[in-house]
Amino acid sequence: MSINLKQYQEDAVNRLIETAVKLLDYDGPGEVCVFQSPTGSGKTAMVAKFIEGLIKELPDEDLCFVWITLGKGDLHLQSRHSLNKIFGGAPRVSLVEEEFTGGRERIVQNEVVVANWEKLRNKDRSGDWKNLLMKDGEKLNFRDVLEETKEQRKIILIIDESHVNADTARANELRELIGADIVLEMSATPRRPQQEIGFARDLATGGAGYIVVDPKDVIEEGMIKKELIINEEIEKIATSESDSQQVVLEAAYNKRLELKKAFEKEGAPINPLVLVQIPTAEAGEVKIEAVKKFLSEKGITEKNGKLAIWLAEQKSDTIDWIAEPDNEIEFLIFKQAIDTGWDCPRAHILVKFRETTSVVFEIQTVGRILRMPEQKHYATEILNKGYIYTNLKSIEVKKEEYNPNIIKHLKAERIEAYKPIKLKSYYKSRVDYGDVTSSFAKVFADVANQEFTIKGTKVADNRKSATARGIDLDIKKYQQELIADTAIDAKDLDDLSKISPDAMAKLSVAADELQVFFEQFIKSNLGSFRNVKRSIPSVKSAIYQWFRKYLGSEEWAEEILLIQRVFLHAKNQVLFKRVLERAIEQYRIVKEAEVRERVEESEQWTDFELPVEQFYNEHADEKMKARNYAYEPCYLNRDRSKPEEDFEDFLNSNSSEVLWWWKNGENKLEYFGIKYEYEGQIFTFYPDYLVQFKDGRLGIFETKDSGDRDGRTYTKAKAEALQKYILDSKNKKVFGGIAIKKGSDWYLNQDPQYEWSDVERGNWDNWTLLEKII
Repeated sequence: MSINLKQYQEDAVNRLIETAVKLLDYDGPGEVCVFQSPTGSGKTAMVAKFIEGLIKELPDEDLCFVWITLGKGDLHLQSRHSLNKIFGGAPRVSLVEEEFTGGRERIVQNEVVVANWEKLRNKDRSGDWKNLLMKDGEKLNFRDVLEETKEQRKIILIIDESHVNADTARANELRELIGADIVLEMSATPRRPQQEIGFARDLATGGAGYIVVDPKDVIEEGMIKKELIINEEIEKIATSESDSQQVVLEAAYNKRLELKKAFEKEGAPINPLVLVQIPTAEAGEVKIEAVKKFLSEKGITEKNGKLAIWLAEQKSDTIDWIAEPDNEIEFLIFKQAIDTGWDCPRAHILVKFRETTSVVFEIQTVGRILRMPEQKHYATEILNKGYIYTNLKSIEVKKEEYNPNIIKHLKAERIEAYKPIKLKSYYKSRVDYGDVTSSFAKVFADVANQEFTIKGTKVADNRKSATARGIDLDIKKYQQELIADTAIDAKDLDDLSKISPDAMAKLSVAADELQVFFEQFIKSNLGSFRNVKRSIPSVKSAIYQWFRKYLGSEEWAEEILLIQRVFLHAKNQVLFKRVLERAIEQYRIVKEAEVRERVEESEQWTDFELPVEQFYNEHADEKMKARNYAYEPCYLNRDRSKPEEDFEDFLNSNSSEVLWWWKNGENKLEYFGIKYEYEGQIFTFYPDYLVQFKDGRLGIFETKDSGDRDGRTYTKAKAEALQKYILDSKNKKVFGGIAIKKGSDWYLNQDPQYEWSDVERGNWDNWTLLEKII
């Protein structure tokens, strides 16, 4: 199955491969790599592509993989299914309980063996294994298979959802039993602190051993929902159990209908699913019947195929078919948390009833409704949120140290004094990260071929052309240089696998250093592309592809090392620097065209009004005392800047002139945005404040510090775009601009041409004292 990885996924896969290559060179066994990536980011797909990539990167390395899930449930069955789907038969994926019942001696090269540790590890009181797969007997057990395998090849152990008991004795028992050369722990919330991976801090690449995917990248790529709202449009939870159940079920039922219509409007074949979680206590049976009764009155039953019930004793693969995007099931009742890792991207709403124990809402417990059904965000903003309805009297939300605080349960309602403001708002999804992407490969190949007069794909002819143009391609010499400091017989030069362990250790150090120099060389020649972290893997890939396609580098032993050596050779480096610089410069034009095309596809103009209600997170937002704020109560983000806080004080002190004021957000369709351009690129500008004055005027203000470092660049572009927006609105009651505090007074700039250089010279003639004009 072909998978088009998102940019953050490509980056993670490349870092995983590079890290594994380094760790395999250590003495081991048991070198640890932690892979932290948010729920819904595609961890399984990334690690599957890592396996494929590592096999290609190290074709001469004899490897196999053991994929283990921890905890109860059948996550391993879904993992096997997903891996088979991605691999399409190669490499081979095997299930322990099906393949290793005594007939096989070892795991074969590149094979991926999947198992659930909870099912394997059980022992009786005497300490003997209970599972036949692990017990001693006439046939080989799985422990014997592992020992036989280790005699012949290296094992990479992958612990899926490693946060589940990963730091307990049973997890350590697992590591000791398998004795893997590398342990890859993958989780959204790993329990192993980053500082434990000691060697990570010593590698120049700055991150080997602990690889983290930024949740913001996952959200911006449309993989997961922007936020999860608790009890939207529910005014008050009734005291009685039956009445409160009715309220939350009715709200969930109505929200599903609203989402269904929104998907139809988008032309998306998605049937949104409501998950109803029933407490595991005895009262759960009564609740199941109550829910079934409510739904039957709405025409939703098991008989007509719109309702399904999944109980703990059922195997999880019985609910896999429900995950199809257009499946007819509308409600799924379950009695315990569905297995961690169960994927159902069309699940959009979670109903959770009261339990005898306290409930804390966190990403891990509501992750089943976090994924986006088509791995993208929609123009209709309600589809980009998940919804939770609960009759819990007290709602507690966990502070997320890693995942963004997207679970929101604090509600504020728009004040009655608000009247429609009828502003046009601009929004576009983020389409550019300031990086070099995979499309660079063609540009690099075209420039390199032109530089070295390469006209086809005949390797022998291409090597002659490259040599004639000054490239030194004496591969034997480069091999000798790589192992010059090791005691190696000349006849072993063509087979590096015969090099002694000590010599290979030295070679490994040389390889690490070479990699650093290679990446530093690329970093120094990226031109205007500022996102180094994202760009380096794409540039490296383009270089490797060119060497393979045109110079036949796949025939070279230690291919990657030799490509880097050829590239960085003193004689060659000048030529490749010229190629890389020209390619980067030409690619800038290609990238700008790509970005503009993507912007045009994603941009939207909407009629903006403040939402009737807004939701907040207690850890990201704080309740404030404010005069005439647009919402009651007033919640403001805890990370506001000093100029923003000072401006709010100014508004509060001038409350007699203000009908309402509102702090704008950013990067969401529900916030107010203005289109602007800077250096040929299109951006969205989210002004800090909207202020409705009692005389009918509407102010749009962006606050800045008097020492604004972006005054000549981004701020200038924003200021001029704001004035153009106000002029184009043809509404004489709309005004605004850049607001800066000077001493104890606030000044406003409303000039069509924003000249920050005047301010730098102390000239404030074009600025108006704000207090005089409000």
